[in-house]
Amino acid sequence: VALSLPSSVQAQFVGTGPRDNFRDTSVLRPPAGSKVALIVFEDLGCPACARAHPFEMEAVKQTHVALLRYDFPLEAHVWTFEGAVCARYIQNTMGPEPADEFRGILFKSQGMIAGVDDLHRFMSSWLAKRGKKMPTVVDPGGKLAKEVSADFALGQRLNVEWTPTVVVVTRNNYQVVCGT
Repeated sequence: VALSLPSSVQAQFVGTGPRDNFRDTSVLRPPAGSKVALIVFEDLGCPACARAHPFEMEAVKQTHVALLRYDFPLEAHVWTFEGAVCARYIQNTMGPEPADEFRGILFKSQGMIAGVDDLHRFMSSWLAKRGKKMPTVVDPGGKLAKEVSADFALGQRLNVEWTPTVVVVTRNNYQVVCGT
């Protein structure tokens, strides 16, 4: 996994890696049936997350390790909580691959989105290009918002301080690749 990341990140991985201030590291485990996973805490409005995203996706593609993505929308980015809800809507209605594509295009389009209205116009256009219609309400019961909030709470429990925070994990160990 580390070798498929950019050289600036690789240099951190092959050494001792960045220090972390993690508290509860019990969450740093691969999913059942996997020996290794790449855990990412990201914010859809974060420029550093946008730069890291293609490398993360390529690392997962090349190494076939599990990707555990957690939404960590920063308060300063006014639309990113709703962006994470939208990405989850797409994942639940269209599947994980379209959701990954949506996230990737959203990262590339950060400069065009200043607020939730822009985000909804962006999503409506993205859905229309795929023959889908924008729902009147993306998350009527608040289930998706609760999932995003749970991801954020998990990041706080771990003591994530930066986005992206990328961690390679095995059953017994972890290595911070960037962020903490």
